[in-house]
Amino acid sequence: MRNLAIPAVLSVVLFCWAALVSAFDIEEDTLFPGDGTGGELRILSTTDTVIFAPLLHAFQVTRPDVSIRYTVASSREVYRALYEEDAGYDLAISSAMDLQMKLANDGFAQSWRGAGALDWPVWAMWQDRLFAFTQEPVVLIVSRAGLGDLPMPRTRQDMINLMRDHADVFQGRIGTYDPTQSGAGYLFATQDARQSDTFWRLAEVMGGMHPRLYAASGDMIADLQAGELVMAYNVLGSYAEARLDADADATIVALEDFTLTLLRTALIPQQAPSPELGGAFLGFMLSVDGQRIIASETGLPAIDEAALAAGPHLRPIRLGPGLLVFVDPLKRQRFLDEWRAAVQQPSDQP
Repeated sequence: MRNLAIPAVLSVVLFCWAALVSAFDIEEDTLFPGDGTGGELRILSTTDTVIFAPLLHAFQVTRPDVSIRYTVASSREVYRALYEEDAGYDLAISSAMDLQMKLANDGFAQSWRGAGALDWPVWAMWQDRLFAFTQEPVVLIVSRAGLGDLPMPRTRQDMINLMRDHADVFQGRIGTYDPTQSGAGYLFATQDARQSDTFWRLAEVMGGMHPRLYAASGDMIADLQAGELVMAYNVLGSYAEARLDADADATIVALEDFTLTLLRTALIPQQAPSPELGGAFLGFMLSVDGQRIIASETGLPAIDEAALAAGPHLRPIRLGPGLLVFVDPLKRQRFLDEWRAAVQQPSDQP
């Protein structure tokens, strides 16, 4: 992995600067300097800087004149920055497909008809405003040591049976997203519920195990590696493969009843100060070279229609107005109330 383009101390300074000028919560803010003649491309993203850095460096090889300011925030903060604050970014990247769809549908995304859009798969784009550039399975990760002699679960029903029959093994040692805190976690939970009623039975059984709730896949992976979790449910497969590839204890399971497949998406915000730079980088991501670099250097799976067709258990989350169903505030509140009741979490309502 290449080193980032600026010293750590400058990154801290930039983080503090960004926190002062933005009302939304920022996790990282890093400058990749160009030669100063082509302007600054501003990207707001949910993808960690260290993962995306190879793609940023590769783009600058083709455009050495462009500096890139890469800002990382949670999926809900990315949405809030654009929907509520009109923050000035040239490209928004997020794993929360429903929130990105809401932005695009409500007029917060510009039309883009660059060369990459002409031959892009129709299922990986919505109109000419929202474009998927990765496809990532949402998986279960399991500690072999924590599981002991118990069989490896292959379906959600297997998980339910294991937890019911061996509660002592799993008490306090099950991890999953907190959908009240994570946009991606909320997306996965609602899509699970749409696929099968098994989700609610699984949520209830997990609730009896006093699950640990997380806002990010990386934290679940770290706690499983530290021996604090036996299983973590609905983890981003791309992060799991990158972190667990050499870990002899951890197993990544694509559940056979169904495995959701996330499309990580990008859009050019309506208020982008330099939309032509946002379009240039978007086109690079969709190009043959960009997709090759995504697959070979970032650890994120590139768009591959054949791979989806080869796995009948893979269920891509489709781009389209159907994603807006659970974005509705009343439906969101109702879903979260049911989820809290299932997993025995207190309501945040007075």
